[in-house]
Amino acid sequence: MSTTVLIVDDDPVQRRLAEAMVRRLGFEARVAEGGEQAIEMLKTGEPIDVVLLDLVMPGGLDGLGVMAELRKSGIDTPVIVQTANGSIDAVVTAMRAGAIDFVVKPAGAERLQVSIKNALKVDQLEEEVRRMRRRASGSLTFKDLASKSPDMDRVMRLAERSAKSNIPVLIEGESGVGKEVLARAIQGSGDRRGKAFVTVNCGAIPDNLVESTLFGHEKGAFTGATERHTGKFVEASGGTLFLDEIGELPLDAQVKLLRALQEGEVDPVGAKRSVRVDIRLISATNRSLLDLVKQGRFREDLYYRLNVFPMTLPPLRARREDIPDLVRSFCARFAAEEGKRVRAVTPEAMALLTRYGWPGNVRQLENALFRAVVLADSDELTVAEFPQIAAQVAGFDVRIPAAPSQPMVQPGMPDPVREIVRVEVRDPHALSLVVEETGEMKTMDVVESETIRFALQFYRGRMSEVSRRLGIGRSTLYRKLKDLGLDAEDKPDEAAA
Repeated sequence: MSTTVLIVDDDPVQRRLAEAMVRRLGFEARVAEGGEQAIEMLKTGEPIDVVLLDLVMPGGLDGLGVMAELRKSGIDTPVIVQTANGSIDAVVTAMRAGAIDFVVKPAGAERLQVSIKNALKVDQLEEEVRRMRRRASGSLTFKDLASKSPDMDRVMRLAERSAKSNIPVLIEGESGVGKEVLARAIQGSGDRRGKAFVTVNCGAIPDNLVESTLFGHEKGAFTGATERHTGKFVEASGGTLFLDEIGELPLDAQVKLLRALQEGEVDPVGAKRSVRVDIRLISATNRSLLDLVKQGRFREDLYYRLNVFPMTLPPLRARREDIPDLVRSFCARFAAEEGKRVRAVTPEAMALLTRYGWPGNVRQLENALFRAVVLADSDELTVAEFPQIAAQVAGFDVRIPAAPSQPMVQPGMPDPVREIVRVEVRDPHALSLVVEETGEMKTMDVVESETIRFALQFYRGRMSEVSRRLGIGRSTLYRKLKDLGLDAEDKPDEAAA
């Protein structure tokens, strides 16, 4: 989905010029003739990503008034202010009022494009920070899971209804689709908002510790129980208990879990009396519990106790409409965490990510973006940052170096060279740059000499280009040429380029 820019200006000529420029840059454009109309459009929830706001608008709301109204209404859409007055006082006033950037009329296309991209990047990062804070505080809502997929929309409407009560919820779906995030949104939209949200991965608990982990134990209850442990049920009392991969729970633990759910109390190991608990239970599984019941691996009575309000999260390949927003969100977060200046994803790379099947779902997409941001050398992610994915999608030709067909470790190689080759050799021909035919390493002088000779031939004697590409000054280059004996007869003619 394209970025939408709202242009607010009382001058019809300036509006048309700005609209034409915004569309030429590849963004969608909406226009408002004044501050009141802009506020009305933003309050109605129209999909607007950036506001290009004229600071001076006679009559009604001016630019400063619009920004004040946005703050009052809790609308945090990024605002770029434009005006014919580029004084320092005007800039300071606009920034203090909440503007994210400032351009002087008439703004050039390149300057405006950079400003819009920066505004989007900051807005995405701020939204990601706000989402992480809401998640940590237990106040994540369904607005944080905005989706353009009809299938996902149906699931969220069901989840919104379940959030209004304490009915047990069972979330089914493939691994990595975001079952825990949906569970947190259910909690954050109900009466237990802000209360404890305790997660238990049932598949990661050793069989002999399941009862102790869930229900707790008293000190000395068994060998190694040197301290009293409250258990996850007691820890989640008053809040929400999320049992992930519930199908992995051992049969004997399923019996005790059923009793705890029916009676609303747990029996810690070694305790003399039961402990009352008040929890909201949300379970999740990436397997069919009904199939496990038929196989005798899951209790039927517990299944019916958990399967009161079931919902199934669709895999990412079934809701490709959400991929661009997820990509931008992950990109903004990882760029900030890694200190990288990654501002956007190229259209070709976005097309690649949208077409890929994502068997690992959202988790795989998140990890792919993490790797791409770490590897990125420019301010945009390209197809080159996703070689493994491009190799699996038709129409995207990114070569991944193949493993050598013959073992590169030769019997006569010295130990250091054998270790280098054994660790990683992406290109067998690259060894000739640093290794003699005898298998011994070349000296630094020889490597430097061959590098300079090759650069002179490659750039056809253009000394400025050679020095720039090698990262040395021209005077240094001429000195090295003299040391190599190329200054008199072997050095290519500068004019030959």
